[in-house]
Amino acid sequence: MATASTPAHAVCVFAVRRGRGPELPAGLSGHEGGGPLRLVPAGALWAVVQDVPAHEYSEEALRERLSDPATLERCVRDHHAVVTAFAARSGAVPLPLATLYHSEERGRAALVDNGPCFERTLERITGRDEWAVKVNLLTPREQPTQPPQPPQTSQPTQSASPARNDEAPAPSGRAYLARLRERGQERDDRRQRALDAAELLDRAVLSVADETVRRRPHSAEVVGRGRTQIMNSAYLVPQQSGAELLALLDRLRDAPEFEGCEVEATGPWVPYSFVDAPSYAEPDAVGSHA
Repeated sequence: MATASTPAHAVCVFAVRRGRGPELPAGLSGHEGGGPLRLVPAGALWAVVQDVPAHEYSEEALRERLSDPATLERCVRDHHAVVTAFAARSGAVPLPLATLYHSEERGRAALVDNGPCFERTLERITGRDEWAVKVNLLTPREQPTQPPQPPQTSQPTQSASPARNDEAPAPSGRAYLARLRERGQERDDRRQRALDAAELLDRAVLSVADETVRRRPHSAEVVGRGRTQIMNSAYLVPQQSGAELLALLDRLRDAPEFEGCEVEATGPWVPYSFVDAPSYAEPDAVGSHA
């Protein structure tokens, strides 16, 4: 049974924006097991919130639930769906996944305290989308999948047939090492050309984007066999410039500098990567999980 010190529900906050704006779309449910989504005022801003069972969203319970990949994926998907719908017609500041408060009053107070930070962020992101752009270096098809074998050092037996004049002599150890060095130099050269191409792309995209954030390149397990990720960046792009960005990337893909490279672009997204990170949670908040 819930007591005054252990409320039955916590309040999950998804995002804030200026003005109440249009109502949330019908059928948008938020997190599983929670109540209906609703809009609440927070000073000059409005937030979209949901009541969720406190015992299922405690720090310990969340840590256990979000350690399961399927549950984490579902929570991220539900959170993103609400944020995207809330931001559809005007800029909104997305809050981290599972930003929770013990009551609506405490949540509203924390949001009001962070009002100046939200206002600055809204100035940056309103009317802009996030685009993810990646540059991958492709492994040449002609490169063997197995490393070259070192030459045999054993001497031929007396019964072995003498080498014919038209047979190529067995490679020496020195020639084998030279080939290894040559292939290593070729790999280094390809990587450097890809790095130079990525810097060229970054400068070109910033001619239409306002800001960029560089992320750590993904590992081979993520990008797939035969690829090495050279650049993983996010760009803040005015909404009216999305088509210009895609056309620019198409031109770059055909440029000789990008031979052997793969350029990927995904978007438009809510600009999560360009949101300032104030302390959203109250000191005794239930939790906040990015």
